[in-house]
Amino acid sequence: MTRSAVWVPLFDDLADPRVAVELAVAAEEAGWDGFFVWDHLRWREPVLAAGDPWITLAAIATATERIRLGTLVTAVARRRPAKLARETAALDIISGGRAVLGAGLGSDRFGGEFSLFGEEVDDRARAAMLDESLDILRRAWTGEPVHHRGAHYVVDGVRFLPRPTQGSIPIWMAGFPGKARPRERAARHDGFFPVNLAGPDQLAEEVAAVSGLRDDAAAPYDVIAAIEPGLDPSAYVDAGATWCVTDVEAEGLTLDRVRGFIADGPFN
Repeated sequence: MTRSAVWVPLFDDLADPRVAVELAVAAEEAGWDGFFVWDHLRWREPVLAAGDPWITLAAIATATERIRLGTLVTAVARRRPAKLARETAALDIISGGRAVLGAGLGSDRFGGEFSLFGEEVDDRARAAMLDESLDILRRAWTGEPVHHRGAHYVVDGVRFLPRPTQGSIPIWMAGFPGKARPRERAARHDGFFPVNLAGPDQLAEEVAAVSGLRDDAAAPYDVIAAIEPGLDPSAYVDAGATWCVTDVEAEGLTLDRVRGFIADGPFN
């Protein structure tokens, strides 16, 4: 079964958490299966305001009952893994086990959100930080003591309690199509979100490539496709998508437009 989700940036009019809560409640009432938000500190102009994803998602969790929720996509390398472990577990608990963590490298080119804050701008270094952080997160969610001394992070025998309601929170890895490392990383986790797809044929290629890398290709696995609201998703579903999310541009996105495609209902 393929599910439908609203996926929006928390910019300008949507930066107000109260507005995002209103939209998420409307999405649940309209039959959508999920509500996912971008995770950014800033964006290029003309975007001026940016909301915090974790505070916003916590508020959404208390106002909804059914929809999946989470970030698409968190640039994990600019977050401390111990703090992210606490945030994700808290979101999963308050939502009753509905949290998803979308994870990826991120990029400096859209808003300078690495260089302007003195964060790591080298892609290879951030990739190493991403892998190390995800390893810490997986172990933190078990509730057992985490012993980790890596190139970038140290956790010295700490237990992360309480555990997430789900036990382990699904991790959906984002990456550009055709890239070997993102495919390999996605195969180790719970889902793949190939970004900037050229179309359903390219999605089918990515699904085949990642399936061939997974240890258990028969186990449940999510594939996320971003498509324009209102489009027929059938070609993407045939290509292997298990989730279709609304693909919108950050610049010029109006609250009226978001309310409109939410009211139109899920992809079908």
